[in-house]
Amino acid sequence: MSVVTLAMFVGFGLLIGTLFGFFGMGGSFLVTPALLVMGYEPKVAVGSGLAFVFGTSVIGALRHRNHGQVDYKLALIMTIAMTLGIEGGKYVVLFLEEAGISGIVISVAYVGLLAAVGLLTLRDARSTDDGEVSFDLSETVQSIEIPPMVELTGGVRVSAVIIFAVGLAIGVLSGFLGVGGGFLLMPAMMYGLGVPAAVAVGTDILQITISGAFGAFTYARTGSIALPVVVSLLAGSALGARVGAGATKLVDEDDIKGYFAAMLLAGSVAVASKKLSTAYGIEVLQTVSIALIFGAAVLVSGAVVFSAVQELRDESSARTATAD
Repeated sequence: MSVVTLAMFVGFGLLIGTLFGFFGMGGSFLVTPALLVMGYEPKVAVGSGLAFVFGTSVIGALRHRNHGQVDYKLALIMTIAMTLGIEGGKYVVLFLEEAGISGIVISVAYVGLLAAVGLLTLRDARSTDDGEVSFDLSETVQSIEIPPMVELTGGVRVSAVIIFAVGLAIGVLSGFLGVGGGFLLMPAMMYGLGVPAAVAVGTDILQITISGAFGAFTYARTGSIALPVVVSLLAGSALGARVGAGATKLVDEDDIKGYFAAMLLAGSVAVASKKLSTAYGIEVLQTVSIALIFGAAVLVSGAVVFSAVQELRDESSARTATAD
């Protein structure tokens, strides 16, 4: 690996680590396509992406734990339920494959879910800013008394049965779509259960750590991991994950939701562009897809860092004014 390539991977890891620490979304949705574009075999690209996600999630989970932003009971229930659900999702895919419609159904469902969750999150962030009162699903969910009830971080009390059902549903969708489920798990915990955004991110990352460990181990056994690539990416993400996790303590919760929505909406358009490019042979749409994914990652991570720095400056100015 040349020095230039090494520096590129370290910088890329820093970028993804910041986003991962802030949102709790796996970085494989950026790493895997990047490695494919660079000419790595698909199984190596996927395996290296999973290994990177595992390493980054460990760093992010430890950082969020230090901030008290991890709920272990919630993570345990969600992990068990999602594991079972993923197995169910695989059977759905097999059924659709037999019917010959798996490709189109999965593509439409993936783009639709990204867009729907992104729009919901954006609407919630903007309505809160505007002082509007929107329907709070979490209040309804918390009012359902189905034993056993579980006390979660942030003063939230929810039925363990409901938590399991939510995790099972997300697991089915994850197995069906072939994704980690981070973009579904975080909003489900925020809007469905009423968990604070920062705690939802930290718990999401812990859950990804567990699932990422299994995936990385599976691919490592077949030698499908480019170790130099993973190590250089982790070198950058070690700092990025700490920056992103620390930013959740500084950035306003509505801003977290707004940035999260921007990433999901950009991802939705990018995936749609890629599918149209493949279906109709329009190469420019493939370029648009790559530009959207990486452009959004750069812009959003930059906005996260800027917001955190600005908040630190405001706090410093306030302390100075008080001292005077």
